[in-house]
Amino acid sequence: MNYQKHVGKYKVHNKAKYVADLQEVVYRSSWELKYMKYLDRHPSVIEWASENVIIPYYNQIEKKTRRYFVDFYVKIQNPEGVIKKYIIEVKPASQCKPPKKRKRISIKYKNDLKRFIVNQSKFKAARKWAEKRGMEFIILTEKELDIPSKSYKYKRNGTINKTNKNNKALSRVKIKETSR
Repeated sequence: MNYQKHVGKYKVHNKAKYVADLQEVVYRSSWELKYMKYLDRHPSVIEWASENVIIPYYNQIEKKTRRYFVDFYVKIQNPEGVIKKYIIEVKPASQCKPPKKRKRISIKYKNDLKRFIVNQSKFKAARKWAEKRGMEFIILTEKELDIPSKSYKYKRNGTINKTNKNNKALSRVKIKETSR
């Protein structure tokens, strides 16, 4: 997986659309940065914010209530004029499914399992929170963000050949409505 962990501050270009503190627009991965750029520049995005929705959830591992800062809040208007609101989490697909059980239970497996359990608790709380408010909770993975699962391979003549030819590019939250 090419989930690069790097943190930085994003400079919002379309300030009228951003509905949270402009001084605190922090990305925690290259994938979040890519999505911020998309939200900032897409004409059908009416408003958006980063980590401004805070949802309490029960952490089954720690046995206590914690706070979940959802990556994004987004309000869009589709071509038919329908306005929809979303809360969106950007995560690697590997963190959205249970880890494969191995013959030998390693520390990595245990940590991956804990992360999966905590994520499932967060996602369950987010779905419930969003539903109560007429919103939809969506998880975007590398597939929806059109991020190759493998790096680019170079042909002998020096041209780039993408190993992932999917061009889903944010289709789950693009302005057209998806069938559910």
